[in-house]
Parts: sequence; C-alpha cells; structure tokens
Amino acid sequence: QVQLVESGGGLVQAGGSLRLSCAAAGRTFSSYKMGWFRQAPGKERELVARIIWSGRATYYADSVKGRFTISGDNAKNMVDLEMNSLKPEDTAVYYCAAATLSIRSYDYWGQGTQVNVSS
Repeated sequence: QVQLVESGGGLVQAGGSLRLSCAAAGRTFSSYKMGWFRQAPGKERELVARIIWSGRATYYADSVKGRFTISGDNAKNMVDLEMNSLKPEDTAVYYCAAATLSIRSYDYWGQGTQVNVSS
C-alpha cells in the first residue's frame, strides 16, 4: 500500500513563504510524474504544479508562475513545493499526487495539508 504524506502547511501572512513536502510512506514506487493540486472552499481542485521525472519537465498554473517552485527526487518518492509571495487567494488544501500506472493520470493521492494566507 502506497501512502503519500504531505507536510508544511500552516498559516502565513500575505507576502510570506511556505514549503510543502510530500513523501511516500509504506512501499516505494516508480512514477512518471508527481504534482501538487489545491482545492479552495467552493472551488474545483486544480493542478498547481507538476514535474515529469523524465527530463524533469515542469508545469505551473498561470496563477502561481514565478512564485511557486516544484522540485523533488523520483528515487526517494519525494516532491516539494516552495511557495513565495503568497496571496490570500492561495488559501486552500494542497494535495500531492503521483502517476504510477500511466503518465496520463494520477493514481495516488495524499490526504492534503491546509494552507491559509491572511491579508
């Protein structure tokens, strides 16, 4: 059984920074990509950033470009999200996910970590 465990969420003032971490618990796995999603109250879950391990190609949502940085280590099943210049609209539950069966979809998800940005 694979579990993804997020950490690093919390309360921060606008303009501040947080670093989220995601690590696998239980058995290790090999994935095509890992990503960070978020879901704010009343909104759909959205992809924030992802990294494809082959070539280390990254993607960022327009709303976080230039402020967030995704990094990680496939061999260690770890992915981090450095979040700078945080805004109140970044407030959400952040989830990490891994695509192990196909590059087209994520099949493992973490439980989420809450990020609150106060104005």
